[in-house]
Amino acid sequence: MLSEDFIDEIETLAPDAEGDLSDRGFSRRQIGRIAMMLGGSAAMASFGRPAMAQQSAPPVAGAVRIQSNECWTGPFSEGVAAAAMLAKEGNRYEPNGEHAKLFAAVAEVEGIPEDHILAWPGSSDPLNRVVVTFCSPEKGLVTGNPSYEQSWRTSQWLGVPLERVPLTAAYAHDPKAMLAANPNAGLYYVCSPNNPTGTITPLEDIVWLAENKPKDSVLVVDEAYIHFADVPSAAKLAATRDDVIVLRTFSKLFGMAGMRLGLTFASPALHERMMRYDGGQVTNMLPMTAVACGTECLKQTAKIAARKAELTSVRAQTLAHLDARGVKYIPGSQANMFMADWGTLGTPKEIQAKFLEQGVQIGRSWDAMPTMSRITVGSAEDMQKFALALDKILMA
Repeated sequence: MLSEDFIDEIETLAPDAEGDLSDRGFSRRQIGRIAMMLGGSAAMASFGRPAMAQQSAPPVAGAVRIQSNECWTGPFSEGVAAAAMLAKEGNRYEPNGEHAKLFAAVAEVEGIPEDHILAWPGSSDPLNRVVVTFCSPEKGLVTGNPSYEQSWRTSQWLGVPLERVPLTAAYAHDPKAMLAANPNAGLYYVCSPNNPTGTITPLEDIVWLAENKPKDSVLVVDEAYIHFADVPSAAKLAATRDDVIVLRTFSKLFGMAGMRLGLTFASPALHERMMRYDGGQVTNMLPMTAVACGTECLKQTAKIAARKAELTSVRAQTLAHLDARGVKYIPGSQANMFMADWGTLGTPKEIQAKFLEQGVQIGRSWDAMPTMSRITVGSAEDMQKFALALDKILMA
């Protein structure tokens, strides 16, 4: 049970120009829910339901694991070596300026100022935090549908108005429809490449939304899968505007899902607003092994390109197999996933069970696409086993 004193403290915690939470229209009950999110060291990252990008089902021993959008392999050897070195200095909170080294590496790679970069334990905390910071009962959240659910589940938990706007015929976010759905939203969320479809929202459409949304709202662009794609990043928007936040993670191409490291790119003023809810307790708790690993992995340009090329080749081979078997899927993925449409073959849960009987764990479905399952693209061997399992299911 949360004390009234703690709820009072949260209600007035470092208010910005918009005032305290009650001034923004949050009720006492809603403030209590925000307090619940802030009440523990990991609360913002995992209140209520866990992040949907994490385990969609417990791993089954010996099964092919292509259900959670994890990379099929671990960090690059240079990152592993850096993490091992830091483990030897685990007695120090920060042995030798590891945060600064990470920010310098990111700034060099992305071409953005170091003071626009913050590191987090993955993306879940900032995805929750932006809803608390920039939304209210009067200023809601707008997302695509289907898309990654973390922010919209936070909005539902807090009672913030939510609009989920269907994707376009090309499975991109539709900025004009998103703006029309709520012209006065506090937050617009675009995931590109999109989870679960892997499809791209063109940068020019993202720029249009940034330029046409309300001046006091914020645009969040989630680029968790950008390293797999052949498209320009929105990072420069975050470097040149004071109303755009770009999210990144090391959980995907860099193979660091279990190490929990993510980034946000934003103006110092936006980051300051996000941090007012005790954000320093989160960003200062990063394991230095993860920070060191991420710093070295970012520098491996040739290995990043090789891993991306390997993924692209295996994904193409897998989709060609689906074509040969007459199994439909959403085209255009530029990420390590795709959505397979089972049609009348069975419900996604039934198909999941059939694949598991063959020793393969596949992903879940989304309510906007009730006949489809998300398939993570694993190694060549993983996807060969997926193809063989599919053949057995089709022949049954």
